[in-house]
Amino acid sequence: MEIIIRGDKVKVTDSMKAYIKEKLEKLDKYLKSSESVRATVAVKVTGKDKIVEITIPLTSVILRSEEKQDDFYKAIDKTIDKLIRQLRKNKTRLSKHNKAVKEIELDEISELKNKDIIEKRKKVSVKPMSEEEAILEMELTDHEFYMFINEDDNKPSVVYKRKKGGYGIITSE
Repeated sequence: MEIIIRGDKVKVTDSMKAYIKEKLEKLDKYLKSSESVRATVAVKVTGKDKIVEITIPLTSVILRSEEKQDDFYKAIDKTIDKLIRQLRKNKTRLSKHNKAVKEIELDEISELKNKDIIEKRKKVSVKPMSEEEAILEMELTDHEFYMFINEDDNKPSVVYKRKKGGYGIITSE
């Protein structure tokens, strides 16, 4: 596994690099060809907190984990634990999917349509409005997200509720 380590407002020491590499080696048993995998590790400091962010792009999924702790080594341990859980979950999901696909005969595969996979389709009219109006509409409809045309840049956008509180906006390019 190729490991790229960078520090933001902190100098990453040799012992820190060695610890990161040692912990990332745990992931090798979950990856088929770990030689072609690149892990990017960002170490940041904000006040007394140390933030460790690890991103590993794979062919089918991007693994990403971020942890904030008062101790660098605790942050690394928790980040690696999260990545291992993500890998296990993804591997289990893929193996279940592959077993299901193997059980379906070839002639049955040609009969499958999107309507078998997608349970519900809905068409909505998308109106130009401000981000604040979109948040209000989302709250009124009691949904987790709301699609609209952003009147500032005239692009399709989605406002959504974040797990940590607050809202997020996704805009098309």
